Amino acid sequence: QVQLVESGGGLVQPGGSLRLSCAASGTIYSINAMRWYRQAPDKERELIAGITSAGTTNYADSVKGRFSISRDNAKKMVYLQMNSLKPEDTAKYYCYMWFSVLGAYWGQGTQVTVSS
Repeated sequence: QVQLVESGGGLVQPGGSLRLSCAASGTIYSINAMRWYRQAPDKERELIAGITSAGTTNYADSVKGRFSISRDNAKKMVYLQMNSLKPEDTAKYYCYMWFSVLGAYWGQGTQVTVSS
């Protein structure tokens, strides 16, 4: 059974920073894509950052230049460094991993609130 657990969310003032982490546990052979999504109240879940097994990254325009995704394959973790946070970044953030053989899994989400 594979589980993804996010951490690092919380309340931060506008302009501040947070670093989200997501750890995978279970019997895992290899991890292909790793992604971060977010969902604000009354809005659809949106893809904001992704990183391939080769390390290629991509970002939504709304976070480009402020957020940075990285991965540690040995630790089976993905990170999201979020800088210059804005109130509109307030959302629940979810990690997603696509595993060889096992398919795709989601974490339960971690809340990020940007407010003064």
